[in-house]
Amino acid sequence: MAKYKVKVLRDLCIGAASCVAVSPKVFQLDQEAKAVVTDQDGDIPENILSAAESCPVNAIIIEDENGNQVWPK
Repeated sequence: MAKYKVKVLRDLCIGAASCVAVSPKVFQLDQEAKAVVTDQDGDIPENILSAAESCPVNAIIIEDENGNQVWPK
């Protein structure tokens, strides 16, 4: 199973929290209502990718284990 590297672009994040709803073990909102990654390996890769895809402003970057960007395409 592929392993993803996940990062949030804080300047783009609007705090919609859709990522938290889809994958709450990986994403949480901090005190500034911005998404942060709490556990890179906290969910299955499919859910992590779905969480990134749910972001209305594409503030979540997903890279595969080789460093290739998977999302956004």
